[in-house]
Amino acid sequence: MQKSGELRKVLSEKGVIIQKETLEDRLKRLVSSSPVMLFMKGNPDAPKCGFSSKVVNALKEEGVTFGSFDILSDEEVRQGLKAFSNWPTFPQLYYKGELVGGCDIVLELRTDGALKSTLSE
Repeated sequence: MQKSGELRKVLSEKGVIIQKETLEDRLKRLVSSSPVMLFMKGNPDAPKCGFSSKVVNALKEEGVTFGSFDILSDEEVRQGLKAFSNWPTFPQLYYKGELVGGCDIVLELRTDGALKSTLSE
């Protein structure tokens, strides 16, 4: 019913107003859905690229709890997040809704001993 638009039509006829979430609002919600949020290819148990795997391993080894989103599952989010963050590649790591960076930055923070403290300020 929902996919064909019938649900929207029925609700509209009954006076129920349905607002479609904008992509920007959706991205803001997603990047803030967990204090530490990783947008990656695949998921933490089965990363689908070496860079995503490296970031997952770094976070796990530091004992950081994080949420994740598989950007391969949603092309709109994948393309939108590149513009939203002004960061062209994945993975992308966010802390409290703010971009920390990609693989190189995460690994550099870890090497410097600052990853865990950066993600717990």
